[in-house]
Amino acid sequence: MKKTTIFFTFILFVLSFTTISAQSKFDTEKTAIGTMLDGFNVAAAKADFITYFNYFADESTFIGTDATEVWDKKEFMVWAKPYFDKKTTWNFTSLKRNIYFSKDGKLAWFDELLDTQMKICRGSGVVEKINGQWKVKQYVLSVTVPNDIVDKIVAEKAPIEDALIQQLKSK
Repeated sequence: MKKTTIFFTFILFVLSFTTISAQSKFDTEKTAIGTMLDGFNVAAAKADFITYFNYFADESTFIGTDATEVWDKKEFMVWAKPYFDKKTTWNFTSLKRNIYFSKDGKLAWFDELLDTQMKICRGSGVVEKINGQWKVKQYVLSVTVPNDIVDKIVAEKAPIEDALIQQLKSK
């Protein structure tokens, strides 16, 4: 009986240590991703073109607030360069962030509420650990719209987006 109790106590200890170890790893990675995303936002605010774009993986996508804004890294760099050159970039600060991981821990995805010049926006995306560093694979920026005024916003954007809808349907 004593041996059985010791054996089961040992098994429980090993299992709890393994669970704690795995959780600690994700906590460490969550902190690393949070730090990376904060640095990403600071680099944009400081108009540091090289640092900002080094946060992106070579093969990555940026999806902006306008329905026409879907760029690979090189296209986004071309679009953004004049803003960085004029020091008229954006300044986003995370208000709340959630980070989730794939089972193997090589991919993570996030969503966050951001304090911006457009008021509250949502940033979301996918990051991948590449050569020991977390890199943005996809970033999506969305303007949030309070439910109480969504009808007003839809009425305002309808003429612009109706034309785009027709153009996209005709392709």
